[in-house]
Amino acid sequence: MGDYLSVHSGWLIAIFTVAYLMIIFEHMIGINKATSALLMAVSCWSVQFADRAVHGFNVAHFTEDLADVSQVVLFLLGAITIVETIHAHGGFSLVSNAIRISSKRTCLWIIGFIAFFLSAILDNLTTTIVLVVMLKKFIEDPKERLLFGAAVVIAANAGGAWTPIGDVTTTMLWLGGQVSTIPVVQQLFVPSLVCLVVSLIPLSFSVKGVMNRRTVEGHDALQPNGKLVFICGILSLVFVPVFKVLTGLPPFMGILFSMSFIWLLTDILHRKYDDRDHLRFSAILPRIDLSSIFFFLGILLSVNALEAAGILKNFALWVDQTVASKTVIASLIGVASAVIDNVPLVAACMGMYDLQTFPMNHSFWILIAFCAGTGGSLLIIGSAAGVAFMGLEKADFFWYLRKATIPAALGYAAGIGTYLFFA
Repeated sequence: MGDYLSVHSGWLIAIFTVAYLMIIFEHMIGINKATSALLMAVSCWSVQFADRAVHGFNVAHFTEDLADVSQVVLFLLGAITIVETIHAHGGFSLVSNAIRISSKRTCLWIIGFIAFFLSAILDNLTTTIVLVVMLKKFIEDPKERLLFGAAVVIAANAGGAWTPIGDVTTTMLWLGGQVSTIPVVQQLFVPSLVCLVVSLIPLSFSVKGVMNRRTVEGHDALQPNGKLVFICGILSLVFVPVFKVLTGLPPFMGILFSMSFIWLLTDILHRKYDDRDHLRFSAILPRIDLSSIFFFLGILLSVNALEAAGILKNFALWVDQTVASKTVIASLIGVASAVIDNVPLVAACMGMYDLQTFPMNHSFWILIAFCAGTGGSLLIIGSAAGVAFMGLEKADFFWYLRKATIPAALGYAAGIGTYLFFA
């Protein structure tokens, strides 16, 4: 609808701001962030639908957004279920036993690089879910675990930026014809790696000493068939992007296929044993923290309401008219994605600039892919990985702001500088 801006845009911005503050101050006001997110989503869409003049447009937009958000929620649910199944079988003890490093700093670097490369194969969301759950198995101190979790978020976002399947915005640009696989990998691998290394350096100074043997080795006992479930679970996660390429179906179908396979496997393995009921899906599903999924649902629907109202599109147009440098625009898109979801921002850029203005693999598109992918690390709520970490570990907004925002910002700036140096 062109440059449409809802007549109720002021109310939408006010609702979003108040609810956003409620999420930030969750621990002070004692209201669960999932509650605030869901109230924000319903309120924003209710206000948007109050504009009867564009009712048809709103219905079409909401239907499309609901389909997209439902895919993400189903993907998240499937991934968490697979990870929780591996967890229930003690599968992550295989990893914790393999990590014999006593130095906390060395362990932080190892986890960071694992997240970086795993995210490039899977995606930043799945990688964060897997590693955050795994960290619970061999890091007992909650404060220490938060630092490691923040490193995972930054590393997963950096790793997801340099492959077409690692981050949803890079995937959007890839499917839209703005970038292709080989140039993205060639041009963004080094900047993404620099982003990771520069971010991990200050984070590593926050962890000192050695991890005692009990902390490294402490884990739940490996359950019957735990090794098989671990191997099949990890392979099923890796299979998701392969499934997408083979069938053309969206990733959530791949994760549902993988989940159903693990479900079938565990039913077959444990059906003859009455003492293994705790290892079957019927016992595992109730352990999943649904509040983190509802939080995710609320955030995505709220941002979609702002997009439907034309607020994000007009913001992008304002930036384009105000800032002359396309490098600065790409950098600002990354910073803005720390507050607002990067998907509609990148979509707005794709709508503003056609392939005649900036052809495939133009430096602008490559930089957008990097900035939108890594800029979300600046705030815990700025990326799917951060939101998942926030939900799984009950991480606090201000804790992340104090401990991780500066390292993430340094890495973000260093990555942009590296790209411009080699461009």
